[in-house]
Amino acid sequence: MIRVTLALALMGAANLVQAANVTITRDDFGIAHVKGKTDADTVFGMIYAQAEDDFNRVETNYLTNLGRLAEAEGDSAIWKDLRQRLFIDPVKLQADYAASPPWLKKLMQAWAAGLNTYLQTHPETHPRVLTHFEPWMPLSFSEGSIGGDIERVPLTQLQAFYDRKPVAMTLAERGLTYVEPQGSNGFAIAPSHTRNGHALLLINPHTSFFFRSELQMTSDEGLNAYGAVTWGQFFIYQGFNAKAGWMHTSSGIDNVDEFAEDLVTDPNGKLTYRYGSEMRPVTSQTVTLSYRGADGKLAKREFTTYATHHGPIVREAGGKWIAFALMNKPVAALEQSFLRTKATDYASFIKVARLQANSSNNTLFADSKGEIVYLHPQFVPVRSDRFDYRKPVDGSDPATDWHGLHSLGSLPQVVSPKNGWVYNSNNAPWTSAGDDSPKKANFPRYMDEVGDNPRGPHAIRVLSARSDFTPQTLVAAAFDPYLTAFARLVPGLVAAYDRLPDGDPKLKGPIELLRSWDFRWGVGSKPTSLAVFWGETLFTSALQPAKDADMTVWDYMAERATDEQRLKALAEASDRLVKDLGTWSVPWGEINRFQRNDGAITQTFSDTKASIPIGFTGSQWGSLAAFGSQRYPGTRYYYGTKGNSFVAAVEFGPKVEAWAVSAGGESGDPHSRHFLDQAQRYADGNFRKVYFYPADLQGHIESRYQPGRQ
Repeated sequence: MIRVTLALALMGAANLVQAANVTITRDDFGIAHVKGKTDADTVFGMIYAQAEDDFNRVETNYLTNLGRLAEAEGDSAIWKDLRQRLFIDPVKLQADYAASPPWLKKLMQAWAAGLNTYLQTHPETHPRVLTHFEPWMPLSFSEGSIGGDIERVPLTQLQAFYDRKPVAMTLAERGLTYVEPQGSNGFAIAPSHTRNGHALLLINPHTSFFFRSELQMTSDEGLNAYGAVTWGQFFIYQGFNAKAGWMHTSSGIDNVDEFAEDLVTDPNGKLTYRYGSEMRPVTSQTVTLSYRGADGKLAKREFTTYATHHGPIVREAGGKWIAFALMNKPVAALEQSFLRTKATDYASFIKVARLQANSSNNTLFADSKGEIVYLHPQFVPVRSDRFDYRKPVDGSDPATDWHGLHSLGSLPQVVSPKNGWVYNSNNAPWTSAGDDSPKKANFPRYMDEVGDNPRGPHAIRVLSARSDFTPQTLVAAAFDPYLTAFARLVPGLVAAYDRLPDGDPKLKGPIELLRSWDFRWGVGSKPTSLAVFWGETLFTSALQPAKDADMTVWDYMAERATDEQRLKALAEASDRLVKDLGTWSVPWGEINRFQRNDGAITQTFSDTKASIPIGFTGSQWGSLAAFGSQRYPGTRYYYGTKGNSFVAAVEFGPKVEAWAVSAGGESGDPHSRHFLDQAQRYADGNFRKVYFYPADLQGHIESRYQPGRQ
C-alpha cells in the first residue's frame, strides 16, 4: 500500500487520468493483455507493460535509433551513432512530430507518458541514459524489422571516410563469414486447403532471441491486435486481430542504392558535384555526438558530414564519394505500422499500404473472408533497369536517379491464388504461389537480388503435401525436419568419396553415417551434427568464389565445389568434432543448446550452466524452424542466439483462434518465473493456446492492475 501511494504521488495529474483508463491483465505466461478506453490509452498501457518486462531493451533500442548509444557504451559505438545521425536528425523529427496528424500525435504523447510514468513509479530502475522520453522519439524507430536499411552502410568505411584514415572492411561486411541469416517464414493458406474451411496464417519471424515482446492491445476505438512488438514500439509488428493477420519477412528487394559522386572544388574553394551539365553544391552540416569516456564522464566529438541530393556521403571508393539513398518517411512509416493493425480485410489492409512506407519487408496476409495475399515492399523507387544497382551507379548521370515510386499494382503480388497457398522465406517472389507466382520476366531485376535459399523448396514441399491443413498440422509443417540443403549437397560428397580409387580409412566412418541419413534433423541425430560441421566448413570456403561467380553459395557448393574441397571439408569437420567433443559421432542435441542464464542483451554462455537440447538447425540448411547457434569463447557446445522467436499459427474462423510460443519467456528478469517458462515448449514446438478473448482468459489470470497501482 505504501508503494502504491508513493507511486501515485509521483504521477502527474494527466498521467493519473490516463492510467485510470487502462487495465493490464497478465496471463499465466506473464503476457500483457492491455485494455484502454482509447487507442492512446492502450498505447500508454502497452509501453508501460513493456518497460515492466524489459526496460533495458526498450531504452537500448532508442539509444540505437536516436544515435546516442555511445553515451552508454563509450566511443566504440561512435560510428554506429554517426551512421544513424546521417539519416536521423532530432531537430527534423521534432518538426515532423509537430506536423503529424492529431491522432498520431496523441499516440506518441501517450507513448512518452507511459514510459515516463513507469520511470516515476519504479525508482529501482536506473536508465543508462534516457531518464525522460519525448513524444517525437518514436519517429526515430518507426518500422519494426530486425535491422533497418541503415545497417547496409559498412561502419568501417564510414569511419575511414570521416576519420580520414584507411580502415579495412571486416569479413562480415564483405559477406565472407558464415552467418546465420536473420529473416523469417510466412505461410498463408486458403480455406480450400484447410480442413475447417478457414484461412490459416503462420507467423514465424527469425530474429535475435528476445528481440520482441508478445502482448495484446485492445481499445473501445476498435483496436484489438495480438502479436509481437519490437521493444519500445507501440504497434503489433507481426500478428493478428479478430478478422485478419499479417506476417512480415525480410525482402530480397534492392531498396537502397549507392551513387558515386564526381566531386569538383570550384574557384571559390567550395565543394561541388557534377550532375548532368550542372555543378551542384555539396551540402554539409556539423553533427555533435556525445560518448561515455573511460572515466565515466561524457565527452563530445564533432563531425562535418556531407550530402548530395542522393543522400549522405558514407564512404569513398575509386576516388569518388559514395552517397547512400534509402527511404526516410518516418511519419508515414509510423502511420502505416499502426493503422494496418486495425485492418480487417485485404481491401482495408491495402488501403493502409498505399502510404508506401514499408521498404524492406514482404508481407503474408490472411483474413476471415478467406483472402490470402503475398505483397512486395511498397516503397520501391522506379529506376532504369539498364543499370546494375547492386553496385554504386554514376551519380553524375541523371538517368541513374530515382524517378518516383512504383505503383502498388506494378509490384509483384499474389491475391487468393488458385493453388491455395502463398509463402515467403526471404527468397524471391517468383515461387511464392507455385504456378500462380509472379513471373520474373515481367519485372525489373531490382525487384529481387537474392534469389532462392534452401527454405524455399522446403516450404513448397510441405505446402504442396496436403490440402486439409489445421493449425496443428500447420505447426507440424513449420517444424518439418527435412533439410533440403543437405539432401542436395550430401550425395555429391558421398559420390566424391566413392570416386577415390582406394577410399580413405579416416573418412569411411563419417561417409557411411551420412550415406544412410534421411536428411532429417533431431535431438538424437548424429548425422545432423556431422553434416552441420561439414556444411559450415565448405560454406565458408565457397563464399568468395560464389560471389565472384554471381551464384548463391548453395548453388556454388552443389555445382562447382570439387571433390577435393568436399572431402577436405569433411576431414576438417570430423577433426573439429573429435577435438571438441571426443568423437565425430555425436547426437545433435548434445551440441545444439538453448541457454538463457542472464537478462543481458549480449548473453554470456557457459557449458557448466543448465541448457536445453534443440533439434532444429540454422536456416542455412533449409530448416524452416531456425536455430542459429555457434560456439562462444570457452564453450564446446553451440548456443543459439537467433532464429525462431515468437511463432504463431492463426485460424480465421467465426472467432479467431491461435496457438503460439516464444523463445524463453516474456520477462527479461532472470528472477521472474516468466524468464524461462516457455523454453521447453520452444524446443519441442509445443505451442500454447493464445487467450485472445476475455472468456479465454478466465482461469488463466495471474494479475490485473492499472499502471502505477500494481
